[in-house]
Amino acid sequence: MPLIAVCAAWAVFWGSWSALLPAIKLELGISAGDLGLALSAVPVGALPAMALTGRLARGRERSALMVTTILFALSVAGIGLAGSLWQLAAALLLVGATSGALDIALNLTTGRVERETGRRLFQPVHAAFPVGVIAAAPATGLARSLGYGVGTVLAAITMIIVVTSLSLLALPMGRAVAESSSHTDRRGLWGLAVVLGVLAACVLIIENSVEQWSVLLLEEHRGATPLVSSAAPAVYMGALTTGRLIVQALPRVPLRMMYLVAGAGGGAGIALAGLGGNVATSMVGFAVTGLALGPLVPALLSRSAAADPSGTLVWGVSTISYTGFVVSPLLVAGLSGWVGLPVALAALGLLGLPLVARFAVERS
Repeated sequence: MPLIAVCAAWAVFWGSWSALLPAIKLELGISAGDLGLALSAVPVGALPAMALTGRLARGRERSALMVTTILFALSVAGIGLAGSLWQLAAALLLVGATSGALDIALNLTTGRVERETGRRLFQPVHAAFPVGVIAAAPATGLARSLGYGVGTVLAAITMIIVVTSLSLLALPMGRAVAESSSHTDRRGLWGLAVVLGVLAACVLIIENSVEQWSVLLLEEHRGATPLVSSAAPAVYMGALTTGRLIVQALPRVPLRMMYLVAGAGGGAGIALAGLGGNVATSMVGFAVTGLALGPLVPALLSRSAAADPSGTLVWGVSTISYTGFVVSPLLVAGLSGWVGLPVALAALGLLGLPLVARFAVERS
């Protein structure tokens, strides 16, 4: 399936990226603070690109996805050309912009194919991302251990993404659906997009927190070895994928029930991970969190695509939910300085309450 392949190729870069950061820092001779400053360019580039792509891509989803995928590949190659801090920041600004554009184009295309074929696709397409991340990170570490440099690894990733984009030529697309011109309808759609986007952002805040802070939690607060602690993000990602594939394999699960599972299960899981007294308990907490939260965002996007053929709702939910990735590092860092990292992660369980509240008011 071309959409699954594109999502997996997109994930290959982001899975490799974390494994490349030490080598990039060493090659450029920059400090950790400088690297953090450069990395902040990614969300700065992503948000405006997501807003623009949503406006331009509707009705021409396949071509938009091909273009954004190829542009993303070229931006990845551009990182390898960076020879200074400001060049790295500029390259990452482009990576953020093209990655954000790809995100919107992929969701719009998946939603349109779902409407045209009647097949449920968001769960398997989104399941490909954590699988790609899990596979790419150790593969990149192996490549570095064999002596391959940053430029070589990025060139290989670029080729993978470009070749994968060609598979989209086989993706059949029907006739475009015109967007409604009703001002009232647009206001209603954006109101719903804000509600669903904020709920999805709650999920993504927790997801990003596990990816960024779980290793530190296990090493500094649970006494785990680097090898054991480095498995925490993979445990979470594996559970995330499993949850999505389980929902895909079952008869259609009501969205209302997913709110309850994600809110109660995800909230309890991250609280257990933060407050658990040993490595095993925290690992179980991360797994429960991923299993419970995994299916909700794809389900929200699928519901959005079905409810609005114009693509406005998918565009809005995708863009608004991305703020969860932007807010998450600052939120956890701020809470950690106040109450410590274990309690800070546990406190994120409160983000499950809006999901449970949505369960209480959702009718179907």
